[in-house]
Amino acid sequence: MSERRFFVDKIEPVTAVTGEEFRHAAGVLRVKKGDFVILCDNTRFEYRGEVISVDKVSFSVKIAEKRENDREAKADVTLLCGYLKGDKTEYSVQKAAELGVKRVVVFRSEHCAAYMNENKLSRLNKVAAEAAKQCGRSVAPQVVYFDDFAAALSSVNAENKLFACEFASETTRDMSRLSGSAAVVVGPEGGFTEAEARRARELGYDTLYLGRRILRADTAAVTALSVVMWLLGELK
Repeated sequence: MSERRFFVDKIEPVTAVTGEEFRHAAGVLRVKKGDFVILCDNTRFEYRGEVISVDKVSFSVKIAEKRENDREAKADVTLLCGYLKGDKTEYSVQKAAELGVKRVVVFRSEHCAAYMNENKLSRLNKVAAEAAKQCGRSVAPQVVYFDDFAAALSSVNAENKLFACEFASETTRDMSRLSGSAAVVVGPEGGFTEAEARRARELGYDTLYLGRRILRADTAAVTALSVVMWLLGELK
């Protein structure tokens, strides 16, 4: 079994793991004294160490090794997605983290049928962190939420801004020359309105065509990200 990974705010020679990470470690993973674990502080580095004590509220790790994580994507990619019903947004966030995105922007748009709250946003960030651990990353993508569609799109400054919608008939950017940072936008159930597509174009987004078949929103997110990550060299 691979060594368990945990996120902490700061690395010290002896680092205490507390809060939700400790509760998961103690209640589910049964971490005990003498185990070796990996600690991450949302940088490109990870820290391997031995658990030297466990009490009722924390466990402490004596750091033995600092090393650079080689599983973080070199490309700076952001997923922007409409908020979906049920656990579909969690699925999109999970797969985005596995594919290496740096940030996920969830937004409300005209056809969104679900509503965000603080607990749901906290849950999405937890999903992102767990997915990052599972695939060996040292950085958990941040998930943020915007009630305003245009504000969400304006929040990202990327060299390649791609807007996928079901009524697109072509990709308006030369994808063979894709390089640098990227932002990928996919909609909610019901897709985007024509007005939202126009607003995206006004904000500098190119249309991304995903084929003749209409994809589910969560499928579109994974498909678009996979294409972009491949073209940026992350899946080669």
